Order: sequence, then structure tokens, then C-alpha cells
Amino acid sequence: MTAFCMMKLLCQATRNENRHAKRFFGTLLTQTPQKRPFSPFWMVVPDPRKSAVFGLTQPFCTAEKSHTEPKKKATFGSVGRRIPYRILHVINQDGESLGNMHRAEALKLMDQHDLKLVLLHENVEPPVYRLMTGQQIHEEQLKRAEKKKGSPKPGMVQKELSFSSAIAKNDLETKTKQIAQWIEKKYHVKITIRQAKDSNTDMFVLFDQILETVSEKATYLSKPKITREGVSTCILRHMSEKELKASQKMEKQKTSTAKKENEDLKSSELPH
Repeated sequence: MTAFCMMKLLCQATRNENRHAKRFFGTLLTQTPQKRPFSPFWMVVPDPRKSAVFGLTQPFCTAEKSHTEPKKKATFGSVGRRIPYRILHVINQDGESLGNMHRAEALKLMDQHDLKLVLLHENVEPPVYRLMTGQQIHEEQLKRAEKKKGSPKPGMVQKELSFSSAIAKNDLETKTKQIAQWIEKKYHVKITIRQAKDSNTDMFVLFDQILETVSEKATYLSKPKITREGVSTCILRHMSEKELKASQKMEKQKTSTAKKENEDLKSSELPH
């Protein structure tokens, strides 16, 4: 009799527990999920053949774990008056360090000299800012864009050739053939020319001569520029399909114009 009463009480407790659980989870599903874990709770597992078994459920969460997104690199330019840091290391427009100062003092200098504040290094203590003119910012942006443009993209193969401006004609032809083969494979080709002491050859003219030999399929990715005294460099790349079509169209127009001029010249030379 006692065992029967105990079993009846356990069954009633189980029904109550199930009813409360349904109410709890029903409310939970109708509400907006919140990112907070619930504490573990006890549940009763009824079995008329066995004694009551108590089990501990695992903690769970209503939302996935948030992943911190990597911080995007800020573009180079004026930050205006939005400075989240109290103490800054400031560099003036001439590149000289002015030391650490409060942001209010940095803004005062900016207003006094009609300059702009640019963030240079954020991941240092204190962050480094520079006072710059609008022209300085524009020139630096152009430099960075050119540098980014000249950097090979992930997965892109870049080959390099280096030689003197006094290179022999046969050697230049050999290197030009090598460049053409790389361009055919759609590689980027970086060419570096060193100005020889006794050579009067213009390095930029030499770059154009090399491009002329592969002009049907190649163009400048990075135009010739002086990287340091006596050294110039450029980067060639394969044309896109659109550029190839435009180049071929232009070449046909040139050929057609030249042909017409020759015909006009011949007709003018004929006796009337």
C-alpha cells in the first residue's frame, strides 16, 4: 500500500513537472532569443519498474556564441575632431615629434595652424597622430594607392627581372622574350633597371621599348618610377579581355587610317 501511494505521488509530481516545463519552453520560444546561458536544472525520469532517477541536464544557450569580427583598417585621412583617446603622441607637418599631449591641446594646435589631424599608428600607447595639410594628405593617399596597386594580389604570381641600363642589345632581346613568356602566362612582371655610370640611356625610354615589344598583350600595372637614386622600376601585367578588345580596335583604326593616307598620297601623285 505504501509503495502504491509513493508511486502515485511520483506520477503526479512528474505530470506537474511536465506541465511547468511545457509552459516554460512555450514562453521561451515566443520571446526574442537572448544571448544568455540558462543554469542547469533537475528533471525527474519516471519508470514504474525502477526507482526514480534524477539526472542533471547540460547548460545550454539560446543563441550561438558571438565571434568578434576583425577590426577593419581605417582609411588614411583626416579624423576631424573625433578623437577617442585622451593622450596622444603628436607629430607636426614637418615630421618632427611634439611629444605627448592632451587631445584638447592637439585640437588647439590644429585650429591655430589650420591643419588636419591624421591617425598614423593606433596600436601603440599613446596613439600617434600627425598634423598635416590637405595637400600632404592627398599626396600620401596617392602614394598608398600606388603602392597597393603595385602589390601582387593573393594567388597572383609575380616575376622579377633586374639589369643595368648598359645592357647589350642581344641580352635585352633575351630578357624581353622571357617577359613575353611570363605575360603570356598572365604573371605580373616587375622590372628594375639600374643606371650605369658610363651609360646615357634614359631608363624610362628603355621601359617603353620593353613594353612596345609586348604591347599586344601587356600594359603597365605600375608605371615607371624612381625608387631610389639611380634605380627605377615598373610592373607589367596582362591586359584584361576588355582592354585587349579596345587595343585591337584601336590598332585596326590606326591601320585603316594609315592605309587611307597611303591611298590618298598615291592618288595625288597620279598625273591628272
